[in-house]
Amino acid sequence: MTIKHCLAIFLFGFSALLLNAQGNKAPENWFTLDPTKDQVNGTGSDEALKMLKEKGKKGQTVIVAVLDSGVDYEHEDLKDIMWVNPGEIPGNGKDDDGNGYIDDIHGWNFLGGKKGSVHHETLELTREYVRLSKRFKGTDPKNLHGPAAEEYKYYEEIKTAFEEQRAEAESGKARVEQQLASIEEAYNAVEKALGKTEYTDEDIAKIEEGASTELAQSIAMVKAVRAQGIANSTELQEQKAEATKYFDGQLKYNLNPDYNPRDIVGDNPDDLSNRFYGSNEYEGPDAFHGTHVAGIIAAIRNNGKGINGIADNVRIMTVRCVPDGDERDKDVANAIYYAVDNGASIINMSFGKGYSPQKDYVDAAMKYASDHDVLLVHAAGNDSENNDTDANFPNDNYKKPVKAGLFKKEKTVPSWLEIGALNWRSGDKRVAGFSNYGKKNVDLFSPGSQLYSTIPDNKYGNASGTSMACPAAAGVAAIIRSYYPELSAKQVKDILINSVVKQDGEVNKPGSTDKVKFSELCVSGGIISATNAVSMANNTKAKKSKKAIWQDAGMGKMPKTKKTKAVTP
Repeated sequence: MTIKHCLAIFLFGFSALLLNAQGNKAPENWFTLDPTKDQVNGTGSDEALKMLKEKGKKGQTVIVAVLDSGVDYEHEDLKDIMWVNPGEIPGNGKDDDGNGYIDDIHGWNFLGGKKGSVHHETLELTREYVRLSKRFKGTDPKNLHGPAAEEYKYYEEIKTAFEEQRAEAESGKARVEQQLASIEEAYNAVEKALGKTEYTDEDIAKIEEGASTELAQSIAMVKAVRAQGIANSTELQEQKAEATKYFDGQLKYNLNPDYNPRDIVGDNPDDLSNRFYGSNEYEGPDAFHGTHVAGIIAAIRNNGKGINGIADNVRIMTVRCVPDGDERDKDVANAIYYAVDNGASIINMSFGKGYSPQKDYVDAAMKYASDHDVLLVHAAGNDSENNDTDANFPNDNYKKPVKAGLFKKEKTVPSWLEIGALNWRSGDKRVAGFSNYGKKNVDLFSPGSQLYSTIPDNKYGNASGTSMACPAAAGVAAIIRSYYPELSAKQVKDILINSVVKQDGEVNKPGSTDKVKFSELCVSGGIISATNAVSMANNTKAKKSKKAIWQDAGMGKMPKTKKTKAVTP
């Protein structure tokens, strides 16, 4: 999942777009609304916070780390809730708090260096293709045996997948331009019938009755596309330009074996012993995605500006590790270590990819987070795929079971939540058509379609994706961690899963018109509910975290990994 995934959702097929159209634009604040009170599939966070205030509950400040493309930390709706490192003196060029990072006031950028910041990156598929080609290109497999023969088979799979994806990118541009041209014709027909280029749904309704068959088809298409946030032909042209940019970027950067921007950072991405690299340039070249995510979680509530985030009492820590392309395992792991060591109690991860060659290193970081009572919230992905059968990394399944100290052998990360995306309406289209799913590996569904949130330069805009559903769930988790700080990360995870609003009936299986039971799409069989979570938290007795068990056993404080190499399981 690259940070371009929001555009990719739009491009994933216009037939699916028309099929899943909601008919109306979503309310701007729908993700904070309540399903029972407001008849939309929101989190219910507004109502939950109201309940807490009425009970006289006071929350504690919690730090939520946003591992993403960067955050506009000066945005009017975010600047006052950005995490500030209390041990660092701004701008003096020193590592005042001794954490290994100089002037890390609001977080860190693992994609930065003296030469700037990485913007575009290759896909992990491309990097694997390059790595294996150096070893096996021109090799006769008949001469290989044992592990080498097995890796050659993997090379052949990677080579085929790379060549197919490259060919798809080459043909995709022409295909999408053709599809966009059909929609443009529909917009032109509707605008000609209306006699104007700016219009409302009510204007369209006036010409719908008695329209010719051809015009009726154009109206249906326009209504469907408008429901996805493209108001008129002018905005469609903007999407056309973005589509061209998307495919050009795939060919020039993401799927280009000769492209490698890592010299900008100045490290060796395969050297996992080095955790201390990067810069304090938090925003990066394109902070749209990370800024949008941060706003969903915690944009300042009731300040008369922009939007209300889901949670109050939050400080956003920005940790940049996601480029325009696939994130590297080393950067993801080190971003997790940074967030944990600097006080985050929740880590939001709205990214993913299909290959993870250094998964052991990421596993170690996730175990470190879980052992230190940190909740990890991850986006399920936007490929309409089943995460039970299709690879999606990172995930909570350890590559091999791990054992540490006093604790039992574990196969999965205990404090991990995997989130799918909801539409705002009920019925058989309530699951977003692009969302990944999985009865074993996706925990619950959360608002993820047409979420209106903060974007750079004091602006606001819509975006869709499990990347949006993930922070919606993280925001609810932040409410629980704030108002019930005695509960462990594992307890908060269990509360969010067990307090869902169970969903009856059938829904469209993402990516198709096939009907399936909602309960077949995720572990919980339901959608997130902040009000139910608060009620359950209120009746939950605190259990000791692994951190507390460690200390009670006379081990002292749990070890941190500052200026040391992380232990790989």
